[in-house]
Amino acid sequence: MKIKIKNEELNNLLDIKITNFPKYTTQIINLANQNSRGTGPKVVGQMSDLIQEFKGKNVLEWKNWYIKRNPNAIDKSLDRIMPMIDNLKDAINKIDKKMVKDWLIDLLVYKTFSGLKNQEAILKKVAEIKNTDYRLSDPKEEAKGVDGLIGERKVSIKPYTYKAKKSLSEKIDCDFIFYEKKKDGINIDINF
Repeated sequence: MKIKIKNEELNNLLDIKITNFPKYTTQIINLANQNSRGTGPKVVGQMSDLIQEFKGKNVLEWKNWYIKRNPNAIDKSLDRIMPMIDNLKDAINKIDKKMVKDWLIDLLVYKTFSGLKNQEAILKKVAEIKNTDYRLSDPKEEAKGVDGLIGERKVSIKPYTYKAKKSLSEKIDCDFIFYEKKKDGINIDINF
């Protein structure tokens, strides 16, 4: 039997009070938090470990236990996030139509060209090392996440940061080449 517990019911089952925030505000707070690392383990503790240590039964007990255990964590986190919120407010006020257009040109023209040409350069270099030929993928292969072929081997070329994105649901059936752009070039990790 398969069942689904919707978020509202899950919150009711756990007796969690829902806080409603104005539209877009949590996205900005999340961005400020990511940039400032305001809720990193050094600031608020290793939450996955703490929840395992917690022996209580409800959210109020958890709140009291956590605050008693980490009395300064919320204020430390707040002290990191709020300056970043101010930075984001300042940045938002600088954004105008011209800047957005320049950003679009940078993304769609320069970064796309550079990214796609970097893929070709990586394919060419790896094929050279493997003493074989290469080609970029056709649209059908590309739709399956394949960036090119080295000899007969299908490969997907991803930045190292791709490995950290565990939430990605895509399944790519081929070998991976990971790369990292550096000031002096591109580091490549070949695992085949």
